[in-house]
Amino acid sequence: MTQEKNANNVSFMDLPIDPDIKDILAKYFTTPTPIQGQVIPHAIDGKDLVGIAQTGTGKTLAFGIPMIQKLIDTKDQGLVLVPTRELALQVEETMQKIGRPLGLKTAVIIGGAAQGPQIAALRREPNIVIATPGRLADHIQHRNYNLNKVSMIVLDEADRMFDIGFMKQIKEILSLAPPTHQTLLFSATMPAEIAQIAAHHMKTPLRIEVAPAGTANANVIQEIYVADRDTKMQLLEHLLYENQGTVLIFTRTKFGAKKIAAEIRHLGHTSAEIHSNRSLAQRREALDGFKSGKYRILVATDIAARGIDVKDISIVINYDLPENPEDYVHRIGRTGRAGSTGRAISFAAGGERRTVVTIEKLIKKMIPIISLPKELPPKRKPLPTSRDFESGPRSGGRSFGGAGRSSSSRPSSGGRGPSGPGRNFSRPSRPGGFKRSYK
Repeated sequence: MTQEKNANNVSFMDLPIDPDIKDILAKYFTTPTPIQGQVIPHAIDGKDLVGIAQTGTGKTLAFGIPMIQKLIDTKDQGLVLVPTRELALQVEETMQKIGRPLGLKTAVIIGGAAQGPQIAALRREPNIVIATPGRLADHIQHRNYNLNKVSMIVLDEADRMFDIGFMKQIKEILSLAPPTHQTLLFSATMPAEIAQIAAHHMKTPLRIEVAPAGTANANVIQEIYVADRDTKMQLLEHLLYENQGTVLIFTRTKFGAKKIAAEIRHLGHTSAEIHSNRSLAQRREALDGFKSGKYRILVATDIAARGIDVKDISIVINYDLPENPEDYVHRIGRTGRAGSTGRAISFAAGGERRTVVTIEKLIKKMIPIISLPKELPPKRKPLPTSRDFESGPRSGGRSFGGAGRSSSSRPSSGGRGPSGPGRNFSRPSRPGGFKRSYK
């Protein structure tokens, strides 16, 4: 779990947290993030609240500590709803870190996993259930689970859950909870659906806003390369050689993620991919391998934009710009965490000027355009589509970015292009020029 600097110098010891929980926190954390410092006292006091904060701000502990404290001396149950499998597993990991020493049990209820073990876990009456709405609704419908003992419900990344169509299931789940339950809702934005949930299912909720919608991580250096489709892979190959740290690459489509991961392995790098065509076991192995260093590069669709909490990701590359500009903020928020400096590089085709401008308006910042390197690696013949694209390092192939490459073959770095308001940006030396002007 990452920790942001707290301007008020508040310690967890200063918050109304149970001493046993404080002892556990002291082993892992010292200073609460802004969202934690503001949410925890009110949540412990039993208030319903809406927290507006970007990904990576420490929301899991903000709701996890009050929930665990509430459940220590009761036979009640807590419920956490999240949009993706990856985020569910991440939340459980944090909850277990604090709750397991206190004897609390958790159960993860997500799609893509066998229902049998989930039914068994629910019958053991866990203290905390972490679930995706669709799969939990299935268990409710088949009478494997009910909310009779639930005294606290958390909706985490609520805007994302609404985006992917879980509004109906969320309303049904909330309607089945005891009327006395406490609700905590967290979101990066405040769409109309959230206001509707707050009005109908929450009791005079307190609103806590730490980072307004569109606030990008200030620790992330953002850059854009203008590259057409035929140039992207050459540029990516160059960047993977120049940057030897861990790299997270985002694509728009699952086929693109699969293809790019295979191309990267063909270059000699270790890489894995996460997208909706991968099984839960494959996605978990990919993420665990990325965390452990087994894979230096992870290629993902936006399914991972809000579900990856990996330390020290040195660079995020938007191979494709996101369809939703707000996803840009979530993508680049995967780097520059815990006070470190990160780097986010986006590839934009000549016809994507409007998309770039929309992103810049959202984040209220102009993103510098960087000149393409003077020399790029030679264009390679695409891998056959019938090739086995399964994750894992491949044997053979030219090794780029690893040991054994001579310095004479290293591509030269390009200089930075002009940047700053009031200028035209263009790439005249390459086809498909990208021009923009700001008044």
